[in-house]
Amino acid sequence: MKTAAEAKQAGYAASVGRFMSVNDVIASIGVSRATIYRMIAKQEFPTQHRLTAGRIGWWEKDVETWLQSRPVGGIDSS
Repeated sequence: MKTAAEAKQAGYAASVGRFMSVNDVIASIGVSRATIYRMIAKQEFPTQHRLTAGRIGWWEKDVETWLQSRPVGGIDSS
């Protein structure tokens, strides 16, 4: 697996996909910023990564994996 920097230099996407800002994550999963950080505190959502001193975010693959792990069809009424 290549790092994001190696992939960028070679001209193709990293295996973890793009680096997503909190606004990208909000748009992708449809919850508020506060809900994302509440879920992180409860260890129910992937933690963010620091890219630079002023930039944090999530790897697209981590968010996709989390989405795929969610139950389908809503609340079980049985």
